Amino acid sequence: MALIHDLLFQGVQMLLVLLLAPLLTGFVRKVKARLLRRRGPPLIQPYRDLARLLRKDVVLAHNASWLFRVIPYLIFAATWVAASLVPTFRSGLLFSWTADLIALIALLGSARFFLALAGMDAGTGFGGIGASREVMIASLAEPAMMMIVFAIALIAGSTQLSTMAAFMNSPEVGLRVSLGLGLIALVIVAIAENARIPVDNPATHLELTMVHEAMVLEYSGRHLALIELASFLKLLLYVSLIACLFVPWGIGVASADPTEVAIGVAGYVAKLAAGGFLLAVFETAIAKMRVFRVPQLLGAALMLALLATLLRFVSRSF
Repeated sequence: MALIHDLLFQGVQMLLVLLLAPLLTGFVRKVKARLLRRRGPPLIQPYRDLARLLRKDVVLAHNASWLFRVIPYLIFAATWVAASLVPTFRSGLLFSWTADLIALIALLGSARFFLALAGMDAGTGFGGIGASREVMIASLAEPAMMMIVFAIALIAGSTQLSTMAAFMNSPEVGLRVSLGLGLIALVIVAIAENARIPVDNPATHLELTMVHEAMVLEYSGRHLALIELASFLKLLLYVSLIACLFVPWGIGVASADPTEVAIGVAGYVAKLAAGGFLLAVFETAIAKMRVFRVPQLLGAALMLALLATLLRFVSRSF
């Protein structure tokens, strides 16, 4: 009976992140439009776009290999699994023992590798440009992410997300400078990994500036729908990760009753709304930077994470 109970909650979490991911993207677009004094698309527009793409036929390039057809499924599966491992409304789920930050980085790195490979497989110039820029950003973002994990793991004593969330929710944490530096670094990495402003503009298709869109120009139909849904899940994953590590309030424990679970779900939705609102405000207030200045931004994230680690070694209270 306990196994069925754990399977039920794990399935609810997987379904919850899958259903909320397009809604989060639609909410960010709606808030940005309102801040720009425009009406904007409805909140459910991402669901309509996915349904429209699923109804369309797939058009394949003549020189595309079998990898081009398989990669969208691999990207979607890896991103969905990674997003489902982050504790959202309840910790101690059935697969929580695999919810390790290093495992999440490996899953996201695999999805990025396959996406860059798909961009080059079609043999177009845009795909090659986007893939090269994506690899350049990844080569700078991944070391920063690993240093952030190292800094937070030194404080929490583990890289397992449920354990880290429980520690961050305990009174032992207090106010730490290293945690603040780690939060800023993680936000910078999240913006870069999701190709958001100022690193990339997801709403444009300018050939000289786009990164993510350049790699998926040759996709259509259900393949493009899977890649778009994976990008929605990736944004939700990073917002959930920031909420899990730095705002873990409301996450129920393994023995939580239905009332605590309901509170956890409501709290999780509120955190997503707050994260989406802050992202929309930030993207409205800042302009896109040049591609060649992105290394400076990610280098700042790496230095902040390194400083957080050094402060932890200097004093345990920092």
